[in-house]
Amino acid sequence: MTDTTRRAVVFGAGGAGLAAALTACTGYSTGGSDAAAPADDQATAKATDAAGGGAGSGGGAGGDAIAQTSDIPTGGGKILEDKKIVITQPAAGEFKAFSAVCTHAGCTVASVSNGTINCPCHGSKFNIKDGSVAKGPAKDPLAEQKITVSGDSITLA
Repeated sequence: MTDTTRRAVVFGAGGAGLAAALTACTGYSTGGSDAAAPADDQATAKATDAAGGGAGSGGGAGGDAIAQTSDIPTGGGKILEDKKIVITQPAAGEFKAFSAVCTHAGCTVASVSNGTINCPCHGSKFNIKDGSVAKGPAKDPLAEQKITVSGDSITLA
């Protein structure tokens, strides 16, 4: 009977520790997973809206704009936190867009500087030209987002 009680205590303590560890990890990565899904859904919705209603009127396209070209510095970029997108301008007049959700642990990137998109959580850096990993621990590139530049407006394509 004493062995059963000891086993119960050891298993109970081990199980509680495991549950706490899994909860901490799950909570951290769930934020990233949940953050990534809406960005994709929003991108699809914006693309559908743009294809259906924005193509026929120049004034309507302004409503779909997610940024202005003047907002994006040459050699840098801008993070649109609400849309989970980062838009970069690697060279004058060349605009790129990527998911702002780091592929390592799901954090939202925080800055664009010195030719890289930078994640504050673990130090991953991504190239502003193509979203490729410039410095780990991330192993996968940022997902490219399709955009259209029309005049001074940038919209999701």
